[in-house]
Amino acid sequence: MEKPSGKLSFWEKAGYSLSDASANFVFQMLMVFQVGFYTDVMRIKAAALGTMLLLVRFSDAITDPLMGIIADRTNTRWGKFRPWLLWSAIPFALLFWLTFTVPGGSDTFRLVYAITTYTLLMMAYTMNNVPYYSLNAVMTGDVSERTSLSAYRFFAAMAAAFIVQGLTLPLVTKLGGGDDAKGWSLTVGIYALISVVFFVITFFSVKERIQPPPAQKPNLREDVRNMWSNQAWVAMFFMTLFLFIMLSFRGSSFYYYFTYFVDQAALKEFVAKLGLVATAADPATQPLWFKVLDAFGLIVKEGADPSRVGFSLFLMLGNLMNIIGVLLAKPLSELFGKKLVFTAGLIGTTLVQLVYLVLGPQDVGTMFLLTVLTGLCYGPTIPLLWAMGADTIDYGEWKFGRRATGFAFAGIVFALKAGLAFGGAFVGWGLAAYGYQAGETLTPAVLNGIRLMASVFSAIPVGLAAACILVLYPITKSVNLQMAAELAERRKQYSAPAQT
Repeated sequence: MEKPSGKLSFWEKAGYSLSDASANFVFQMLMVFQVGFYTDVMRIKAAALGTMLLLVRFSDAITDPLMGIIADRTNTRWGKFRPWLLWSAIPFALLFWLTFTVPGGSDTFRLVYAITTYTLLMMAYTMNNVPYYSLNAVMTGDVSERTSLSAYRFFAAMAAAFIVQGLTLPLVTKLGGGDDAKGWSLTVGIYALISVVFFVITFFSVKERIQPPPAQKPNLREDVRNMWSNQAWVAMFFMTLFLFIMLSFRGSSFYYYFTYFVDQAALKEFVAKLGLVATAADPATQPLWFKVLDAFGLIVKEGADPSRVGFSLFLMLGNLMNIIGVLLAKPLSELFGKKLVFTAGLIGTTLVQLVYLVLGPQDVGTMFLLTVLTGLCYGPTIPLLWAMGADTIDYGEWKFGRRATGFAFAGIVFALKAGLAFGGAFVGWGLAAYGYQAGETLTPAVLNGIRLMASVFSAIPVGLAAACILVLYPITKSVNLQMAAELAERRKQYSAPAQT
């Protein structure tokens, strides 16, 4: 029998991480490309899109806590949370593909189709991700191992983000052959197939070890009361809401920023300095690396719009910096504590985001420098968010003697998805307010609005997220260590049943 608190093997951590890579195929598409896909490919009006993204999220207020309740009460020989990864894998992947496949029919039919597929996708996301996020809190009780587990997870997540953000637009161009709708469907189909494989690997890789106190009886009213009495959980809930408003708002805004605001001649010149613009040279004489990048659509052809390759490079560079930040999360948090590292990272991200306000359309080099700084500031917070989320569940058990892992994480997942919804809705409404129309020449007012959305309006919510942690979050480094030690003593009195 394995002890409730203990070290995890490399293979278990790596297997666990693959499911977040799968989820990030979906998450990154929603965060960066969803608004642009709906307005420019599916041709949904920006104002209607903003309302749609927000209204769909109202269903999450029911489905997320319901999934948490169901997961907490699931009892199988594989555990409470682990089997849901297997059961949800195919529905999740299929709905992902359908959401980014353009149907025929009228504008009204496409809007109804978008609402239906997106709503069902979010339900599948809930069925998969609430149990997955909950695994972090039950695989080990060691606070250092939780941070390490989160680092593995988000290294894989950032690798997936690197692929999605860097290759999606070039692959759409390459696979579509001039038909963007076809390109989107084929590209997302590839991502969906990979995700199924990864979910299955995670299922066979992990085990659940932490159990609720043996005397604890199911009591939904008590779970709700304890959750909202848990100051650490409340701080994480509102921080997550504001943070994911920023991520969605920033990601969607930068699609328009690079497509319309950035000077395309300056961007092409910058990309050409990297050797990524095709010339009249014989293709047979091109080096292998050039041919490989060309196969993925990462070469600007003569006379082509450079924005897709330029934006992809911008995103890839930012994600490389995020990965470095993720690797720094564990040593930094062990030295300074999770709260301090997390707060400093969010404040740094806020300040860097504000600098975009003073950039002109031709300041391409500075834009790329800023994405490096953003990644270094924001990267360490990525694994810490979910490690701190697991700590809030321990905090509730420590304070109140009750543990509702799935239900608590369902609340955090709801905050995440609500943040995505508000961020996307604000972009849609903002574009409509400034007068954006897909396929039409943009006025100076629209271009200025895009600049403001990519700078000031993106900085505000991340600043609020930093304030939530700085002011409200009570788990300092010393509290974390004390809490973990006392809970470990309590858990010596019971252990988890064997899993197969």
